[in-house]
Amino acid sequence: MPAMSSPSTPTTAPQDPVAGATDTAFEHAPSALLVLDTAGCALRTNRAARQLLGWSPQDPLEGRPLAVLMRLEGSSADALLTSHLASVRADATVPPLELRVRHPSGESHTLQLTLAAQADAAGQVVQLHAWLLDVGAHRGLEQRLRAQVDFLSTLTDRSPSRLTYFGSDLICRFANRAQAERHGRTPQQMVGMHLSELIPPASLPRVMARVTRALAGEAQTFEAEGTGPDGQPAYNEVRYVPDVQNGEVAGVFMELNDITERRRTEDIVLSANLELEERVQQRTAELHASEQRFRLMVDAVRDSCIYFVDAEGFIVEWSDSAQRLHGFDRVQVLGRPLAMLLPADDGLDLAIDPEQPDLLVHQAVDTGHADSQGWRLRADGSRFFAHVSLTALRNPAGELQGISVIERDMTAAKQLEDVMNDLNKELERRVEERTRQLVAANKDLDVFSHTISHDLRAPLRHIGSFAGLIREQLGEQGDAQLLQYESAISRSARRMAGMVEGLLEYARLGRIAVDYQAVPLMPLVQGVVAHLRAEHPLRDIAWDIESDLPVARGDPMMLAQLFAYLLENAVKFTGRTEQARVEVGWTVSEQGVRTFHVRDNGTGFDLQKAANLFVMFQRQHHSMDYDGLGTGLALAQRIVERHGGRIWCETAPGQGCCFLFTLPFESEEVGDSRFGAVDDL
Repeated sequence: MPAMSSPSTPTTAPQDPVAGATDTAFEHAPSALLVLDTAGCALRTNRAARQLLGWSPQDPLEGRPLAVLMRLEGSSADALLTSHLASVRADATVPPLELRVRHPSGESHTLQLTLAAQADAAGQVVQLHAWLLDVGAHRGLEQRLRAQVDFLSTLTDRSPSRLTYFGSDLICRFANRAQAERHGRTPQQMVGMHLSELIPPASLPRVMARVTRALAGEAQTFEAEGTGPDGQPAYNEVRYVPDVQNGEVAGVFMELNDITERRRTEDIVLSANLELEERVQQRTAELHASEQRFRLMVDAVRDSCIYFVDAEGFIVEWSDSAQRLHGFDRVQVLGRPLAMLLPADDGLDLAIDPEQPDLLVHQAVDTGHADSQGWRLRADGSRFFAHVSLTALRNPAGELQGISVIERDMTAAKQLEDVMNDLNKELERRVEERTRQLVAANKDLDVFSHTISHDLRAPLRHIGSFAGLIREQLGEQGDAQLLQYESAISRSARRMAGMVEGLLEYARLGRIAVDYQAVPLMPLVQGVVAHLRAEHPLRDIAWDIESDLPVARGDPMMLAQLFAYLLENAVKFTGRTEQARVEVGWTVSEQGVRTFHVRDNGTGFDLQKAANLFVMFQRQHHSMDYDGLGTGLALAQRIVERHGGRIWCETAPGQGCCFLFTLPFESEEVGDSRFGAVDDL
């Protein structure tokens, strides 16, 4: 038998899959094979074809049209197949055809049909050979891969960094949205472009030199200056990271981050320092006047102060505003370490780590700025809560001239925060107390229901036993009315026993802990459906279960009970429907909320009159029409709520019923890929 090509990429008609094969090889071939006459009717089918199409070995298939064998879905499917058969008879190179079919189990599949014509010596087509492949699983895998790629693209597109990846041939393989918009293109348009097409000619030699070093395996991080969209100077922090695979550089990741605002701020500070230095050198008098104005401004501030320290953290300048806020005069603080303004450890939990001032000073020297919040000391021993900001002052040559310290009194805000914390703690205490009360009440309620349920069982057993004795005493020929009374007593006793069991189960679901696990819902639902089919062998129900039911997070036993209650409800209320149909599926909203549904085409009911739909022992139909105790939906609601979800119903009289509910899902964390950017891209 000739080898079959991949079902996902057939381009020409395959070789004859059955020509020259023995009957045994044809019958036991792993592929689904059929031999058709020129009209498209079956002459031979092998075992794999019958299994794929849902036919038993005893079903007579010879002579049946291919459309009947495949059970095609869709109003235009028959016409499409007829046209395809005609094309195959006329041209042996017709590509494969994909068709939706329905299996006798009710599930839908996508099959790929490949046909080849067999001609006699005169060139006349005498037979058609076909094979079938189920490509539904491949489609699902492709969709999941496409969704994953789209998700990763979304992550990179939301990054403010401009990201690009170039192969060793300098062809763009990837660009995020921020990078593409910088060039007035889309990410798709960027892919395939050469690096030289994206770099201005004047910058190309410099960029190529860095790219060459990156392709040689050297990672680089630097700052680059360019021109922004507004025509103003722009600054970027650039990273070139070699992509090393199997010991060889396959390409370069490039990341570009806009640091224009930071550089402009630095330039402003440098410009101010330069201006100050020029004034000192050129106009001493103007500098003195400016200093006086500065001191007046600083001293006018009431809840803030400014003073200066050197690179070692010693106070070198003490302003009037600092003296007013702290209470220390210049003689007391000049030349003293910054730590003298921190409160000592006196058991009030107000002390600050003595090393913190040194750390702040070192951070300001290294990075240019440092911030902190904490308690500060006054000369009279009192304390105030302050926000402290240290800024390194450098001259145009980059030499450190000192560090400015700005403090702002935040005591009132701290006190308000403490009051709010106390209020929150009190609120939490009250919530905990109320929670304990509710837990105790629920526990008492569970104990009460459990006790009542068990105490009711004994008299119910007695009632059932004595009713049985009455029937035995009367015999089958006894008084008809007494027998009727006995039957009513037995039914009522059984009904009440069922209600007691339902009450016990309801209480149990409220007590037991939820054992959260990853629960694949597809096999779980299929197991429940198989059980219902066995319980109702005479019912002809079309089960429509979506093939991509996901993995939920919850208690496996509880979730099995949940689907059992809802599917049993659907089976019960489709009992009078001529062609019963039950559907299980799920949807995802724009906000990412995943909702399951169980829908039937049964009798339905008036939802406006069903205010107590999920209350124990409440029924929407008379017991003479549909049997039951009215416990299933209440138990289903308790299971959903124990999993943190909600359940509701959509229905109308004569229009079937749809129960919808939400469940937590298994989440899979996806890593965030970070690429680099070219400095001039």
